[in-house]
Amino acid sequence: MENEPDHESVEQTLCAKTTEEELNKTFNLEASLSKFSYIDLDKELEFKNDLIDDKEFDIPQVDTPPTLESILNETDDEDDSFVLEDPTLLNIDAIDSHSYDTSSVASSDSGDRTNLKRKKKLPDSFSLHGSVMRHSLLKGISAQIVSAADKVDAGLPTAIAVSSLIAVGTSHGLALIFGKDQNQALRLCLGSTSVGGQYGAISALSINNDCSRLLCGFAKGQITMWDLASGKLLRSITDAHPPGTAILHIKFTDDPTLAICNDSGGSVFELTFKRVMGVRTCESRCLFSGSKGEVCCIEPLHSKPELKDHPITQFSLLAMASLTKILVIGLKPSLKVWMTFPYGRMDPSSVPLLAWHFVAVHNYVNPMLAFCRGDVVHFLLVKRDESGAIHVTKQKHLHLYYDLINFTWINSRTVVLLDSVEKLHVIDRQTQEELETVEISEVQLVYNSSHFKSLATGGNVSQALALVGEKACYQSISSYGGQIFYLGTKSVYVMMLRSWRERVDHLLKQDCLTEALALAWSFHEGKAKAVVGLSGDANKRKAVVADRMVEILFHYADRALKKCPDQGKIQVMEQHFQDMVPVIVDYCLLLQRKDLLFGQMYDKLSENSVAKGVFLECLEPYILSDKLVGITPQVMKDLLVHFQDKKLMENVEALIVHMDVTSLDIQQVVLMCWENRLYDAMIYVYNRGMNEFISPMEKLFKVIAPPLNAGKTLTDEQVIMGNKLLVYISCCLAGRAYPLGDIPEDLVPLVKNQVFEFLIRLHSAEASPEEEIYPYVRTLLHFDTREFLNVLALTFEDFKNDKQAVEYQQRIVDILLKVMVENSDFTPSQVGCLFTFLARQLAKPDNTLFVNRTLFDQVLEFLCSPDDDSRHSERQQVLLELLQAGGIVQFEESRLIRMAEKAEFYQICEFMYEREHQYDKIIDCYLRDPLREEEVFNYIHNILSIPGHSAEEKQSVWQKAMDHVEELVSLKPCKAAELVATHFSGQIETVINKLQNQVLLFQFLRSLLDPREGVHVNQELLQISPSITEQFIELLCQFSPNQVIETLQVLECYRLEETIQITQKYQLHEVTAYLLEKKGDIHGAFLIMLERLQSKLRGITHQGKNTKEDPSLKDVEDTMVETIALCQRNSHNLNEQQREALWFPLLEAMMAPQKLSSPAAPHLQAEALKSLTMQVLNSMAAFIALPSILQRILQDPVYGKGKLGEIQGLILGMLDTFNYEQTLLETTTSLLNQDLHWSLCNLRASVTRGLNPKQDYCSICLQQYKRRQEMADEIIVFSCGHLYHSFCLQNKECTIEVEGQTRWTCYKCSSSNKVGKLSENSSEVKKGRITPSQVKMSPSYHPSKEDPAVKKASSEPVLDPQQMQAFDQLCRLYRGSSRLALLTELSQSRGSESYRPFSGSQSGSAFSSIFQNENFQLQLTPPPVTED
Repeated sequence: MENEPDHESVEQTLCAKTTEEELNKTFNLEASLSKFSYIDLDKELEFKNDLIDDKEFDIPQVDTPPTLESILNETDDEDDSFVLEDPTLLNIDAIDSHSYDTSSVASSDSGDRTNLKRKKKLPDSFSLHGSVMRHSLLKGISAQIVSAADKVDAGLPTAIAVSSLIAVGTSHGLALIFGKDQNQALRLCLGSTSVGGQYGAISALSINNDCSRLLCGFAKGQITMWDLASGKLLRSITDAHPPGTAILHIKFTDDPTLAICNDSGGSVFELTFKRVMGVRTCESRCLFSGSKGEVCCIEPLHSKPELKDHPITQFSLLAMASLTKILVIGLKPSLKVWMTFPYGRMDPSSVPLLAWHFVAVHNYVNPMLAFCRGDVVHFLLVKRDESGAIHVTKQKHLHLYYDLINFTWINSRTVVLLDSVEKLHVIDRQTQEELETVEISEVQLVYNSSHFKSLATGGNVSQALALVGEKACYQSISSYGGQIFYLGTKSVYVMMLRSWRERVDHLLKQDCLTEALALAWSFHEGKAKAVVGLSGDANKRKAVVADRMVEILFHYADRALKKCPDQGKIQVMEQHFQDMVPVIVDYCLLLQRKDLLFGQMYDKLSENSVAKGVFLECLEPYILSDKLVGITPQVMKDLLVHFQDKKLMENVEALIVHMDVTSLDIQQVVLMCWENRLYDAMIYVYNRGMNEFISPMEKLFKVIAPPLNAGKTLTDEQVIMGNKLLVYISCCLAGRAYPLGDIPEDLVPLVKNQVFEFLIRLHSAEASPEEEIYPYVRTLLHFDTREFLNVLALTFEDFKNDKQAVEYQQRIVDILLKVMVENSDFTPSQVGCLFTFLARQLAKPDNTLFVNRTLFDQVLEFLCSPDDDSRHSERQQVLLELLQAGGIVQFEESRLIRMAEKAEFYQICEFMYEREHQYDKIIDCYLRDPLREEEVFNYIHNILSIPGHSAEEKQSVWQKAMDHVEELVSLKPCKAAELVATHFSGQIETVINKLQNQVLLFQFLRSLLDPREGVHVNQELLQISPSITEQFIELLCQFSPNQVIETLQVLECYRLEETIQITQKYQLHEVTAYLLEKKGDIHGAFLIMLERLQSKLRGITHQGKNTKEDPSLKDVEDTMVETIALCQRNSHNLNEQQREALWFPLLEAMMAPQKLSSPAAPHLQAEALKSLTMQVLNSMAAFIALPSILQRILQDPVYGKGKLGEIQGLILGMLDTFNYEQTLLETTTSLLNQDLHWSLCNLRASVTRGLNPKQDYCSICLQQYKRRQEMADEIIVFSCGHLYHSFCLQNKECTIEVEGQTRWTCYKCSSSNKVGKLSENSSEVKKGRITPSQVKMSPSYHPSKEDPAVKKASSEPVLDPQQMQAFDQLCRLYRGSSRLALLTELSQSRGSESYRPFSGSQSGSAFSSIFQNENFQLQLTPPPVTED
């Protein structure tokens, strides 16, 4: 019985093949087309599994033989007899013509406009992958469903199941069975509307593996089994599950005697079918009770026939999804739960989905379970290990931006998802890339909501299940053999992957040729996704795709020429071809089809001159990067002519030096290069085309020699030519080709000899009689002596020591000397270059050259001639280079030094003295040389500090520096001070005695002693006597009296008494007062300041009455402010009597001028003086009691005898201050009280609030907290929301000792970021890793009265962990300075100045204030509210 359907399908396929041949002839007939559509379908159903899953993805062998490879090879052989090529590679024209007629409006193949508009919404994935899915309406079945509803009252469709047949269930209890023949004919109509009236609608369908049995589940709970061969009713089951619940799912397993059903009560039952004594029976066993959590989705693992020996099939695995978790159970050999997986938090209305598929991972094929709910898809790989146990491992999960209502595998790499707005998403599982999106709302998908709500039995289901059922469409979508069937209210649609060829052609039809080529190239490179129909090894696949790409390229080229705009601007045509032609060039080169590119393609495009031009320009980047060699001569010629016509001569040059020019007309190319100044190209053509190396040199010499010989400056063009000539000569002598590559090895010696012979020619060809000898060497020396000699030096390096090479070297040297020494038209620099070159050559260990020493003496005299004052530094530099290159051996040293000193070549002198270790003389060289005199300090420092010099040498340098110390100080005082401090610290007094000039001495001492000068001197190591510091202070008083106080503040060692005498001598009263204050004589300092203030006040009062604004008033204010500051700084440390001795004389002094002016004619400055007096009073108030101040004012003759109005201002000012302070005190007290009340309220609320756990199961053992009844176990809830059994936490060692108490830590939160042991600091407690917890007892645990743990908890009045947490939380709310700290500082008397109207400056006060902290912010907002 099992084999019958297989034979039937083979017969159908054979029939299909013969029909297909007829169809190709008559594809315009509608009837034939629908047949053809179904052949395509049928073949997909029969063979797509093998092609996709096995061949394409190279699925490897399973654990047990026979291997998958052998099975697949066998099926391929069987199929060969009747499969034309690849079942998916059908005639594209036939498919298209069929699709126009029979496809739905939204079919992917439809040519209608609405479809195109819809497609354009997704340009990204469409342009990248093309149309991946083919979407077709099964017209025959759809028509018959509608007809059945009308004619036999079958009702609307409710469920679909697909195997070799298609079964559709209806709302009136009928099951319609359609065949997979060409007509999609109705084979059977099972059941009757009368039974439907009794059982309700069909709510679920299932067909077994061999397509011999059909199971129908009904809305009222009954189940029927039918024989699909005969149409007989075999079983009618009414007692398999609790009555009054609808069947949601019914599924056959791989065992035809075993099925699983799931009802609307959430329970799952196993149905076992038996036949005893000819009687068919059914036994039912409950696998999962709905009382434990309702299951709403079940999925048994089905294996294909070729995987029937896979070791995992013996377990008969079943996946179930309840509303809270996923379970995987094994039905055989005995019932066992292999995995439970709880969901996270999610939308309760989202639908749980399950789908199995066999997938190749790490060279083994194993089943993978996809489960999803909401917008995340999890993939679980199920394996069996050697011991026979099953292991489940999580794979990379998929995050989506939409909610799913269906998940279907189409093959092992590609999945099709349906979202809640009825949009299909085709996704590549491994890269998680979305390949295509298709709108399927026109299907009008059937939903199973009524069965989930069990409306047929009175709606007795839970609210949760009814909510999930709103979007449930489990029974409306069925997949089989790589195809997915969608059941609509009036139709059935089928979706399948397109073959690669179909995808390319689909793009071609839409005129997307560039996208079609890109997609085909991705197939060629093996980078495309969801590939169908490409079989064989990689080379075979590439060849098939390449052939198709060539066809497209021809089509593309034709289209480019046809679509070209005939009229309008030439730019429009150029733009058209610039968009099109590069694509052809790129793909021809990618496919390595140069024959095609330069043959048919070039001929085709040459028909249009613009296209030809663009084609030639496209080749340029490939030629320049050497990716394109072997261009045909015709194309090469056209290429050069095209660029020449467009005046792009630089491009022509770049192209020529990358091309094989042997096939071109050499003379013509050379002429073109010379006329257009393409010198690189010209040299290249001579060298490569004719193996001629000397002619280009002669050509270039003819251009640059005449102006050089005439002494003219060269033009830019000529300079470029000269440089090219030098580089060319250098390349030839080094054996390299110009401008790139290498000369063939056999030619290298020949080329070198030719070039040397050319350079040393006595006369040039066709020379005039006046020409000087050796014209080529002379020209190059004049052009760039240094570079030419460098070229020769490099060449000499390469020479082997053979006889000819030595002769050439000597010959060249003799010619150079002859040309340069016998001519006076070379500069000192050029002559020096030559002799430096010669000195280098002579200094070599294997030198064979000979040069007369007298020549060197002549050069020395020439360079040192004192009468020639021009180019002094140039001549010195040249001579230095000559000596450093080894030329020193050619001279007598004493003569050399004499001449150098005479010519003031101090660098030469230094070079010579350095050789003789006369370092002290070098100091003279530095001091005499104006360009380098400042470097003398570093030089002396290096000699004295760097090891390697002898003690005598160091002593001589030290002595020399001491002798020239005055010179050094005048040069740069700060550097001199640094040097003295480092190396002459014991001789400072000697140095000071040597400095007779007082200004120099002042500058030196300031650099040495004042740290602000930036000199890095360690004052502690430098033992300077106070007398030197005092000498510096005296000089400072003379030269810079305004800076004395600032300097005294940073100086360290000076004696106060002596310094006071110096400042008194120079009458610097402010400085004297500063020093007296520092000494502790506050009164003395105050008297000096008071005397200054009084003298300035006297100056004001004796002024003429006509001066309105006088600068002396500003002086008075400044002096008064300084005096107030002095009093304020010191009042803290004085008793009341001493304070009054300071403040009252100051007040008297300010009032005295006001006594002199009569009330009748008040002084002009009276108002200003009164305000200053007010400032003094304000400052006093902080230190002197108010009554004493008032008493003193009223006793004063000025105020005492006058009226109250005169002192009204003073008294009102005092009262204002008092009011301000009183208001501030009241406000702060009120704030403190409110804060305290708020804090206590919050603390109490936090302590009494309960914790809210996120879940009702233990996060370690995953069991519900109520379930563990076997032991007296506590439940621990953390503030992070995790819940545990205390026993589980103890096993995981999640306790920590904090201040002698054991505290629990949350296992999940601490293990996720634990590094080593948990540290016991408070910051971790705050961050929540050591989370305070609440403990509550399990229902099974009743503590006895004697329980010591309970007693202990109640007796000790300590804060429990939750209270600790609440307190920490409160502390964290008060970031920044505490309010108490603010108020404390405000209350201090010294803080009072910060808010007074006339605040005195606090210069010199060193107390640390929180107000001075840059992060200080006064938080005047109400306190923050804690989150619930």
